[in-house]
Amino acid sequence: MRRISILGATGSVGANGVDLIRRDPDRFHTVALTGGRNIARLAQMARDLRAEIAVTAHDDCLEDLRAALAGTGIAAAAGTQALVDAAARPADWVLSAIVGSAGLAPGLAAMGQGSILALANKESLVCAGALLRGTAERAGARILPVDSEHSALFQALGGETLDSVMDVTITASGGAFRDWPLERLAAATVAEASTHPNWAMGQRITIDSASMFNKAMEVIEAKEFFGLDARRIKVLVHPESIIHAMVTHHDGGSIAHLGAPDMRHAIGYALNWPERRPLPVPALDLAALGRLTFRAPDETRWPALRLAREVMEAGGAAGAVFNAAKEQALDDFIAGRIRFTDMAPRVEATLAALAGMDGFSRDPQDLRSVLDWDALARRKAAR
Repeated sequence: MRRISILGATGSVGANGVDLIRRDPDRFHTVALTGGRNIARLAQMARDLRAEIAVTAHDDCLEDLRAALAGTGIAAAAGTQALVDAAARPADWVLSAIVGSAGLAPGLAAMGQGSILALANKESLVCAGALLRGTAERAGARILPVDSEHSALFQALGGETLDSVMDVTITASGGAFRDWPLERLAAATVAEASTHPNWAMGQRITIDSASMFNKAMEVIEAKEFFGLDARRIKVLVHPESIIHAMVTHHDGGSIAHLGAPDMRHAIGYALNWPERRPLPVPALDLAALGRLTFRAPDETRWPALRLAREVMEAGGAAGAVFNAAKEQALDDFIAGRIRFTDMAPRVEATLAALAGMDGFSRDPQDLRSVLDWDALARRKAAR
């Protein structure tokens, strides 16, 4: 029986992971589930999977969690350190689905005991790719991608060496505003940005999809995960979200990964790797689809893609600064303090302001360094 933990179980990715575990309970023993303020959902998941421990990130929710788990024998805990402690419990497979840079410390703790880390928290590689990879190497842990695009690349590469690869392409739906006139974007509301045409995701990642900051993060993640030169990573707008990624080889041939826009495929692939097992995901009917369409991304509409290239060229702490400034700008947009079109300029200004600081060009060597750059960038972006 495989021991598993899900970090961020109550979010969209984590809930899909719970769904897969719930469908095959005899194969898995659940060690830890973590979540935020949705205590009723977290407690129900813990009961359904008979977890050893359930953890909320918020100290003020602990008594509610204890009450919801009373009589079950499931332990309850709360707070940042409790998240890290839960992640460090011995497990064979850990899904890292906490949103934002808050997922980095638990992910590092999970790898410290040699687990497979199924990584949906793209911020970890963007903020601290070298640190994450080094931790995995020292601990003998394996990182498997759970973002649909990176899972698709992993599968399309199929053991090929990068020497044979000319470039890779990850696709983007274009989000809520892909067909809006540019002049309308400044007036876009939070509600409008929070509706995705293809994927069922949380609010923050849905808004990031509309601004293409999510795709910008995935471009950086592809560089860090696969060791690709930034110039070999392309983005293609594909409104149907059927092709998730494509690998083009030097012989002119391309291998694409196709699938329904359902996160359970990428999660299930990582969960069962190196096997392939049946999943509750519909197979494609290409005749019913009729056609697939593509277009080049417009960087006037989506300046985040240009910023991603600049971050990859800068290296060092640029990824941590980029992510923190993006998260702060997103917070400010959701709170109504800035417009949708103000987010990218806010991130760009923060990068420019911190680029000359001592240590910016060096990869952060430990968690403390990452968190220091994160805090500095948030303060600067907020101003």
